[in-house]
Amino acid sequence: MAILEVRNLTHFFGGLRAVFKFDLALQEGEVLGLIGPNGAGKTTVFNLVSGFYHPTEGDICFRGNEIVRLRPHEVTALGMARTFQNIRLWNTLTVFENLCISQHSKLGYGILGTIFRSRGFRTSERCIRKTAEEILDILSLRHYANEYPKNLPYGLQRRIEIGRALAMRPHLLMLDEPAAGMNPGEVDQLIELITWIRDKFQLTIWLIEHHMRVVMNICERIVVLDFGETIAQGTPEEIRQDPRVIQAYLGDADSIDA
Repeated sequence: MAILEVRNLTHFFGGLRAVFKFDLALQEGEVLGLIGPNGAGKTTVFNLVSGFYHPTEGDICFRGNEIVRLRPHEVTALGMARTFQNIRLWNTLTVFENLCISQHSKLGYGILGTIFRSRGFRTSERCIRKTAEEILDILSLRHYANEYPKNLPYGLQRRIEIGRALAMRPHLLMLDEPAAGMNPGEVDQLIELITWIRDKFQLTIWLIEHHMRVVMNICERIVVLDFGETIAQGTPEEIRQDPRVIQAYLGDADSIDA
């Protein structure tokens, strides 16, 4: 069953065509990779699907809801969470506070509830703190709960960002280059983490990644973009041998395994 359906997705920035007639049916529980050279339109697709851009044309349906004109927080409330190519943590807040504030879309109270400390306020705050505590334990972040993210190693910051997305209790988790800037040891840990998260939370995961070892190890299916168009899709083995993919990466089959 498709949790996300994208049809004929097209987007222009002025006269520049960034994405052209992109189609996708993402199955529930699937781990899908989106790859392609720099400038291929991968992050633009993520931004269109998650509500940061509105497409020039096309349809996006998430869990039976048409979302093409929704704003990011409205899409998030439906059960979609994402990370970003450049880490976007609140560095003036602690790790624990980052995990709490990410749950804003699930608040069950308004301004008056905050002022008068209503029952709804107290109940929601307890739930938010409980979820943040659970994420700290699940991702082995308890030791860093009171630290500021900017003071932590890059690999840990990535883990916090993923934790912040998980705190939203999403059905679909979108990861934009989660291995960017990581050393080989951190990449190995990331592969294990993403696989474990999918099994633990029964999530659908869609990721953009240039690190082919990550893509080939965890993705069940891969879609390849070049100049905004889909040039190939299939299993990791099919993508590894596809001549169009090899040409787009200006390498050979061995380079795709690197």
